[in-house]
Amino acid sequence: MRGRPERRPGARGHAGRHERGPDRAGRPDRAGEPERDPGRRPDREPTTPSRPGPGPRSLAALLLACFAAATLTDLVSLAVGFGGGHVVAKPLLMPLLAAWAAVRGAPRLLVTALLCGWGGDVLLLSDSDGAFLAGMASFAAGHVCYLALFGRHGTPRARALLPAPVYALSLVTTVALLWPDLPADLRIPVAGYSTLLVAMAYTAAARFGLVTGLGGAFFLLSDTLIATGVADWPQLPRPDFWIMLTYAAAQFLLASGTRRALEARPGPMATYGEVGSTRRSTERPTPRSTTP
Repeated sequence: MRGRPERRPGARGHAGRHERGPDRAGRPDRAGEPERDPGRRPDREPTTPSRPGPGPRSLAALLLACFAAATLTDLVSLAVGFGGGHVVAKPLLMPLLAAWAAVRGAPRLLVTALLCGWGGDVLLLSDSDGAFLAGMASFAAGHVCYLALFGRHGTPRARALLPAPVYALSLVTTVALLWPDLPADLRIPVAGYSTLLVAMAYTAAARFGLVTGLGGAFFLLSDTLIATGVADWPQLPRPDFWIMLTYAAAQFLLASGTRRALEARPGPMATYGEVGSTRRSTERPTPRSTTP
């Protein structure tokens, strides 16, 4: 029984002093107060928690805002014909999007795919044939990462095979139409790259759903616009603007759609120990903790 010890009126018993310790001078006797927890030190009063610094969500929001600003700068520069703005803004896009994905706990394969896109972006700033082939190889490596990611984490969806003939037909038709007008040394590389790209776009839709599938479709459209330029087909006004618009949308939809799909199924995220799931588990409040 942990009740308050009995006291005789008008006097402080020895037992009371022994139990509670000597009273401070001038401190009135507070009879009737509930007894303090003896396991709690009197000098350890609760303190007001300090305001936390910017967390991962704040950092992610900042990185996403920077990605949006860099994308807007690039598109405006292309729209008005300011080449310097494009040269500065384009190489910033994928590192910012990859950093955002990493902060939000995306799988390493997704971050690697985005960084492969960054390599391709930088290489394609040059007009040389060697840089074009190297850029194509960098993007192809990114597609391999996407395919590995979708195969490892994705879930086959009902009716996933229904759009397969559409993707296959688009591949065969596009390559067949472009083939005569492509430079001879680029025909095989373009055909191989196109096969890999269509496989990525189809797998994104078949295993990760609408948002990721739209990202794959936009990627397909963006690279088809590039291929028509290489084949010297008639182009839309400001073709680079449309290429970058569809490309930025494609990479963002692939990254955000993949992350959301994996977040809805926490198993794979926890299995591979990604940043977001680990941080969420360590940030759960503990009893009587003053740290937010």
